[in-house]
Amino acid sequence: MAKALAYLQSGGPTAVINSSLYGAIREAGEHKEISKVLGSLHGIEGLLFDDLADLGKEDPEQIELLLQTPGAALGSTRYKLPSDLEDERYQSIIKTVRKHDIGYILVNGGNDSMDTCSKLSRLFASKGMDVKVVGVPKTVDNDLSATD
Repeated sequence: MAKALAYLQSGGPTAVINSSLYGAIREAGEHKEISKVLGSLHGIEGLLFDDLADLGKEDPEQIELLLQTPGAALGSTRYKLPSDLEDERYQSIIKTVRKHDIGYILVNGGNDSMDTCSKLSRLFASKGMDVKVVGVPKTVDNDLSATD
């Protein structure tokens, strides 16, 4: 059964952050396991507050323009999730994931974003939820270990 993919942008916008989003949208269209691509507005806050955009409804010409658009098209954030996976904020994320039948989450960002990936991955595993969480590395400082 196909599941939705949610894409988050976080941290400081780089010259390639929207190009990574473009690539994810295009590649997702090639996989029958992915029903649609949702943009999580303002990073993890979109999942927290159920603020998602169905990127499949966007004009294809606008998607193409992502390749040359500066800034973070979905809006970015520096919101840090708590360490305690039982915190009520995680219940909000679970509610949003279930509501939109999300099976895949891509988190585009740097060190803190990779921390968010880790927390989300552990959360879903602890709840027995089949949600794949993948980090899409992006850093202005070139300080993500094992990516250089």
